[in-house]
Amino acid sequence: MENSVQLRDVVPEDLEAFLAYEHDPEAVRRSRFAPRERDVFMAHWRTRVLGDPANFVQTVVVDGETAGNIVAWWEEDRRFIGYWLGRAYWGRGIGTRVLTAFLERETARPLYADPAAGNTGSVRLLEKCGFTATGTVRHGEEEHVLLVLDGGA
Repeated sequence: MENSVQLRDVVPEDLEAFLAYEHDPEAVRRSRFAPRERDVFMAHWRTRVLGDPANFVQTVVVDGETAGNIVAWWEEDRRFIGYWLGRAYWGRGIGTRVLTAFLERETARPLYADPAAGNTGSVRLLEKCGFTATGTVRHGEEEHVLLVLDGGA
């Protein structure tokens, strides 16, 4: 049986699940993203993510459970997306379904993503949904793959 996968607006209770997912050791290893302390995480989400009306932020819900999040934001003149799913939701086709649904709602093009170079699952997901790798960028010491989804997709 296929899982029920939905996107909805973020509610305050979702932040606890997002925090827990950010602290999963395997997610940290793959994303190359250092988990934040609870207070820093909550402040970031309340002010920079949810507090910016230019951001498009959705909670991923799988079978009624908060499974992660997906966000689009502006970085200078580029629109980026990022997402985070709890490990229990990896490798089940959920990411593809979520990203496809999100891209129907987030219509800005071109749209960029820059997962860590070693995060092959994320790179493959983005490519499956129409993104094309255009090179690499550095965030501090870490190399990231820059992918773009152009118009018409």
